[in-house]
Amino acid sequence: MEGAWTIEVAGQKARVLERGSGEAVLVLHGWGGRIESMAPVVDCLTEAFRVVALDLPGFGHSPVPATVWGTDDYALFVRDVMVSLEIPRAHMVGHSFGAKTSLCLAATHPEAVGKMILVASSGLRSAPSMKARAKRAASRAARAAGRAGPPGRALKEAAYKRLASEDYRNSGPLRPILVKVVNEDLGHLLGSVKASTLLVWGTGDDAVPVSHARRMEAAMPDAGLVLFEGAGHFAYLDEPQRFCRIARHFLSGSMQ
Repeated sequence: MEGAWTIEVAGQKARVLERGSGEAVLVLHGWGGRIESMAPVVDCLTEAFRVVALDLPGFGHSPVPATVWGTDDYALFVRDVMVSLEIPRAHMVGHSFGAKTSLCLAATHPEAVGKMILVASSGLRSAPSMKARAKRAASRAARAAGRAGPPGRALKEAAYKRLASEDYRNSGPLRPILVKVVNEDLGHLLGSVKASTLLVWGTGDDAVPVSHARRMEAAMPDAGLVLFEGAGHFAYLDEPQRFCRIARHFLSGSMQ
């Protein structure tokens, strides 16, 4: 994408894209993504807004944080970037982990957030299914085997390859951060979110169930849910024109 550059805030560098003019909209990608992952959203909003998109630290061309960050660290970093770019308040459009980061920012720094569009937001934990409990038990057994010398370590690696999620297997140096953020439940923050929020979900999302969207809608003071029938975890990519139309309509008008 044209117009991308690097910003450094509090010792952490990140790649930034800025396009358009008008009210500011921050666009945050999901886990494993980058600025380009949100290209249809950026292109849709540029005509009417000042759009700022980030490679969140550890993704795309942004280096991994030096310490194990949680969602609150990512939210604070986004807030610091806004201050550096002289953006006192912005609308937020986030997907998955980017939506979770937006949610955390809105709850902890409400003065910084206008409206929010959260697409397939992570942030809530479910009671583990029988399958998940079985995986957990197998993982504990694999960890124990890993302490039993070379044969055990080989068994541990084989088990992890079979049991671990794709995100976990591909996380590399981000693995400690992934483990931390996956285990964070932001349910206690939902009631503190004052921003008018649009939740967008695909009914076929197999990464974050629609039940989480309904829980968020019920717990947040000013939230509404739009379902994309048959769409998956990337609903904004499955139906880009529809998403663009809804996003522009929802974000139009003053932040006040």
